[in-house]
Amino acid sequence: MPFFLTCQNLVLNPSFENYRNCPVTLGNLEKDVVDWNMPTLGSTDYFNGCSTAMGTPENFNGKQPANFGVGYVGFYMYAPNDYREYIQAKLSTTLKQGERYTISFYVSLAERSDFAVKEFGIRFTEFPVEVETSKVLSGMHFSKLQGDASAALEISYSKYYSDEIKWVKLTTEFEATGTENYMIIGNFKNNKRTQKYQTKRKITKGSYYYLDMVSVSNVKSKLQNTAVIQKREYVLDSIHVFKDVYFNSNKADIRGNHQQEMESLLSYLMINPSIKIQILGHTDDVGSNPFNQKLSVRRSKEVVKYLTKNGIQKNRISSQGFGSSKPIATNNTEAGRFLNRRVEFVLSKPD
Repeated sequence: MPFFLTCQNLVLNPSFENYRNCPVTLGNLEKDVVDWNMPTLGSTDYFNGCSTAMGTPENFNGKQPANFGVGYVGFYMYAPNDYREYIQAKLSTTLKQGERYTISFYVSLAERSDFAVKEFGIRFTEFPVEVETSKVLSGMHFSKLQGDASAALEISYSKYYSDEIKWVKLTTEFEATGTENYMIIGNFKNNKRTQKYQTKRKITKGSYYYLDMVSVSNVKSKLQNTAVIQKREYVLDSIHVFKDVYFNSNKADIRGNHQQEMESLLSYLMINPSIKIQILGHTDDVGSNPFNQKLSVRRSKEVVKYLTKNGIQKNRISSQGFGSSKPIATNNTEAGRFLNRRVEFVLSKPD
């Protein structure tokens, strides 16, 4: 898929799509994922749709579709005895002294978490961090490292990050000192100092989060180019499944953040004003046939509403619902039913 970004993301492999090995076991991020590693002995996990053991959307800690593509990571932000997991990335270029940068990433709390936390920490360093601890990576550790290290940045809002369905985008800005080559994400506070609250009782005794699409971009560049445009070519007269648009059972509201994929399609339709689009809605087999038929129509109309709201003329769009008549996976498992609750589209030239 060819694409260009008008606002450059300095994080390599930002949505964890590039991998050396399809993941088959826990704690294998360093061996599996390109351009990411673990700065401590904590065993950060990698999930990808290519795997059955470590797959998406369903895995050992719950069920969560990837926000972008089919891969993401998972790690403990809080656990007994101050156990912690982190991820570390090398930036594509050193940040420029005195310039401001925007940092953002998406998180979703795993269903089997007992706690939600309020703050996500970020540290930038001049050299890669390797500390032999499975506990908190503290200020004391950073003070002993070679080269410069930033003060701990925190992304904190008035609400806790407790959503187990949607991805939540976290973002902050900071001014670079000119030595930032690496970035670490995690919780740099011990258990006593961590702001948290209990969501469940005695499942994991921890707080486990999925993380996707990490970005570091220059604010000046972002202001000059306010839109991030993804240019994509689609095969005409073929069925395309929205990979980032999912639904809860018996619901027509789109689950999760689908903005990037929708905007990619929207951009294509604007660049190609003669192309028409057909939206096709589907359900799993739970419920009666008449109910599912109506539900599939409502799901297709949700996408139609997005396109028309953003400037695509109604006479270019048609929609149809098929109920549960055209499954793409088994309806005997929750994971299969989840995939069957989908919307597809077909692009074509006018007759």
